[in-house]
Amino acid sequence: MSDGAFRDVWEQRAEDWVRWARSRELDFGFWELNLPAMLELLPAPGRLTLDVACGEGRLSRELARLGHRVIGIDSSPSLLAAAREVSPDAELLLADAGAIPLDDGAADLAVASMALMTVDDLRAVVGEVARVLAPGGRLLITLLHPVDTWGDAGGSYFEETAFDNEVVRAAGRMTFRDAHRPLAAYFRALEDAGFAIERFREPEPDEDYFRRHPDAERLRGRPFLLHLRAVLTSEP
Repeated sequence: MSDGAFRDVWEQRAEDWVRWARSRELDFGFWELNLPAMLELLPAPGRLTLDVACGEGRLSRELARLGHRVIGIDSSPSLLAAAREVSPDAELLLADAGAIPLDDGAADLAVASMALMTVDDLRAVVGEVARVLAPGGRLLITLLHPVDTWGDAGGSYFEETAFDNEVVRAAGRMTFRDAHRPLAAYFRALEDAGFAIERFREPEPDEDYFRRHPDAERLRGRPFLLHLRAVLTSEP
């Protein structure tokens, strides 16, 4: 995938994303399914938590509320400006996730929430996260499941492909730029960076979720989200 395939598009769509991300009516999948399941895997606060591709800051705010000292990093000036409007004292860095301006071993936890399918160079980002984590540090990842992105991207499951996906709700719509990558691409990037996977989950909506959100019916019986937690066990 070409350099900037995601960075530039997400900057262009920043206003739409802020509106979507902050609405529990529009992004009910995050607020009612993704976030609660992710918090079940969240380690206790330590010295420093890095929010990778923090966007408009919704996860950074949740982490801070739970007692984490958080630094958020994102390559979109518009999204970081939106984050600062809500949290003027937040620690936010404008930088690419493949070149994080932190010292080696500075953090003991990194969280990449729905982020790794929106980066241009997966291996560079995972390797850079490994660099800024101390030995024994953890990386918590949430993703669209590769089975789900394959259905939207089409083509070969094994081919890495950037694609647009428009999601329409009664209250609004959002066009996402995501990547389909096979599961092995994520696992190999983690392996090569020195991570070992210690938790793996595929969150599933319950019947109450489907009753509240009939337009989520397409998710019934198919994997939609993938959550995993990895520990840094060795240098790459």
